[in-house]
Amino acid sequence: MITDDGSTTIHLPEWDEQYHSKHGAIQEAYHVFIKAGFEQFNQQELAILEIGFGTGLNCFITYLEAKKASVNVIYEGVEAFPVSIEEIHALNYVTRLKATSSKAIFNAMHQVSWNKKHALTKQFSLLKRKQKFDEVKDKNTFDLIYFDAFGARVQPELWTEEIFKKMFLALKKKGILVTYSAKGSVRRAMQAVGFKVERLEGPPGKREMLRATKY
Repeated sequence: MITDDGSTTIHLPEWDEQYHSKHGAIQEAYHVFIKAGFEQFNQQELAILEIGFGTGLNCFITYLEAKKASVNVIYEGVEAFPVSIEEIHALNYVTRLKATSSKAIFNAMHQVSWNKKHALTKQFSLLKRKQKFDEVKDKNTFDLIYFDAFGARVQPELWTEEIFKKMFLALKKKGILVTYSAKGSVRRAMQAVGFKVERLEGPPGKREMLRATKY
């Protein structure tokens, strides 16, 4: 489906759920993950874990922003149910982002093999991990987590203390987790495992979002 900013997303009719905000897929990705996450760091190298690799939109815009800022990125994306190549070909992110010079990189993000680290450029590596979120066992590894699971309305089991404990352990000290969700139950689950949680202004169509920091 076409979202309000002209960018595409995938709609799941059985859940009445989309991969991104229907108010604007690209707008949401920039607001939640780049502005509230990526841009909070002033360092030359960032290790990022994405929970819900999905369409690769967050990965691609991170690549574009990292290239502009000359930041080296080690990117790992967790996804149990990869999007099909036919669906990928129906997405319009490269054209909407005016990034035709990086089209080969976007394609490579989907074509490279799973469970193996790939150097897409000298400054950007990608490891796509085909696993469920509750199988994440990293410790003190990442600066930043993009938590982009399907909403708690349809998959409440992905927004529990058990899952956020794994996220807390996976982050380095002063690492942050950003998500589009602002549910009270999600905020309380984050706080229960040790995160300091802020409510921030949400992307278009959403009043608030959450950012959690590990101290």
